[in-house]
Amino acid sequence: MWELVKSGGWIMLPIILCSIAALGIIAERLWTLRPSRVTPPNLLGQVWKWIKEKKLNTQKLKELRANSPLGEVLAAGLANSKHGREIMKECIEEAAARVIHDLERYLNALGTIAGIAPLLGLLGTVLGMIDIFSSFMGSGMGNAASLAGGIAKALITTAAGLIVAIPALFFHRYLQRRVDELVVGMEQQAIRLVEVVQGDRDVDLGEDKA
Repeated sequence: MWELVKSGGWIMLPIILCSIAALGIIAERLWTLRPSRVTPPNLLGQVWKWIKEKKLNTQKLKELRANSPLGEVLAAGLANSKHGREIMKECIEEAAARVIHDLERYLNALGTIAGIAPLLGLLGTVLGMIDIFSSFMGSGMGNAASLAGGIAKALITTAAGLIVAIPALFFHRYLQRRVDELVVGMEQQAIRLVEVVQGDRDVDLGEDKA
């Protein structure tokens, strides 16, 4: 393995750094974007129970905000529920924008890695080919075996770039899809909260299976 890295030249260093960064982002986002953490089951039912039992106070709202991203969105709406439906919805939307920004953290970086890794590999191959043909032109000799060996070494960086880019692209799309699904779920929960708090809908505590 080390011989392959050495054969690829200095361009292998940024490719390896890209792979380390991609692995770190993927592991962190998979842990952070767990549905049970972002949208805890039965959270809306628990909130409605607090409201009915008149236990919803500043301390409960603080706990709700710290509980989960969904809790942060719901707490923003509840804190402004006395100001009417429109103000409540606006506060929920503002909180949701912040939450979505946090959910999408590092995904742009992962997408960038997926884009530049093959380009770095191609750059390494091009530079390697230039060195190979320059050396052959300078020596005035054309050894087919040496030429083939040189080309094979030059292609190592392209292969390395693709090895990094393919899983990075896959997980970028996968994690983006997960964020979209979580956002839809939070939006549905927030709409239900507005409806039940403003008296437009009754909530069945047993139906909330977020």
